[in-house]
Amino acid sequence: MMDDQFDFLSHRRCVWVNGPIIVGAGPSGLAVAAGLKEHGVPSVILERADCIASLWQKRTYDRLKLHLPKQFCELPKFPFPADYPEYPTKKQFIDYLESYASHFGINPIFNQTVQSARYDETSELWRVRTAGPAAEVEYIGRWLVAATGENSEKVVPELDGLREFAGDVIHVCDYKSGENFAGKRVLVVGCGNSGMEISLDLCDHNAFPAMVVRDSVHVLPREVLGKSVFELAVVMMKWLPLWLVDKILLVLAWFVLGSTEKYGLRRPSVGPLQLKNTQGRTPVLDVGALAKVKSGDIKVVPGIKRFSAGKVELVDGQVLDIDSVILATGYRSNVPQWLQGCDFFSKDGFPKTPFPDGWKGECGLYAVGFTRRGLAGAASDAVRTAADIGRIWKQEFKPANRLFACHRRCISQN
Repeated sequence: MMDDQFDFLSHRRCVWVNGPIIVGAGPSGLAVAAGLKEHGVPSVILERADCIASLWQKRTYDRLKLHLPKQFCELPKFPFPADYPEYPTKKQFIDYLESYASHFGINPIFNQTVQSARYDETSELWRVRTAGPAAEVEYIGRWLVAATGENSEKVVPELDGLREFAGDVIHVCDYKSGENFAGKRVLVVGCGNSGMEISLDLCDHNAFPAMVVRDSVHVLPREVLGKSVFELAVVMMKWLPLWLVDKILLVLAWFVLGSTEKYGLRRPSVGPLQLKNTQGRTPVLDVGALAKVKSGDIKVVPGIKRFSAGKVELVDGQVLDIDSVILATGYRSNVPQWLQGCDFFSKDGFPKTPFPDGWKGECGLYAVGFTRRGLAGAASDAVRTAADIGRIWKQEFKPANRLFACHRRCISQN
């Protein structure tokens, strides 16, 4: 599968990969590797962390559960255990991914941070340079699969005066539980699923959260009469136009949750599904935070004007005394940081071609996990990618010829 050489000119190990080079060992990368194995195609996964699914293992809070029913979060050809609940816990999902990797014999190369990936038009091969604990390595192969996903890097906004605040400031990726915040006044910046759930968790640990809601947001019940709202939407989308499904979802939300606007949670003018498809803004699926908003245990506040020592001034003139700040400001793709000389991805790190056709670029480039449609979207991309590479592998690829050519190039090029 790999052939190791040394480039004496660049003092860099040069590794020929007899198959695709996959960047990222999260659910997307694992799903692609598993699919390729089913087609008889070897691959190599490069992962910057020391484990698979590092986002889930190292950058999520303890109470996290899958927000969607488990059948919509399965990876290809490997169902969740029958005894798992409908919404698996963080630990259960990590165990599932570990079992997935073991079942398909997937062994990523860990601690390999991709510095750059570029297509060499002369050799018609991808050259992927990584930095690891020991030395730099260059991996060379016919195909490149970007599987780092939508949530590779934390987003930390510039907030006026934050350096003067002097209290604890953390991003949501470093939050585990509200245990250390008991009795503290905490400003949660952001009102997405993470912001809402962390605010709820803070309440459960006797903290006093104030949640910054700068923009409008759709809050939907996770279930209606015991049935997943997401599942209902999927079923309705088979028969009804998107705009009508959006209207039905909003009627259900009003019926179950009542009006949210009087609590400071204005709804966007665009429906929840349309907003998700066009702007990637996911609706909040309520797991109990709204009741705390209604009771006043979670205080909803408008945008931030500036911070000062132990205080925050809001755009409406309010000044709050606070002890800690948690930035539930989300994540972004990091593809633009390492993929070079390619215009397949936009500046925000997503394929320019919209779903469902954004999985395949030119020159053997593929993108998995950038659909803004969760694990189901990643699984769909993975199946298509593996099938496409498998077809080419069987029809065109001649390993012996490629291997001979690479021995020449590894020594002669940087």
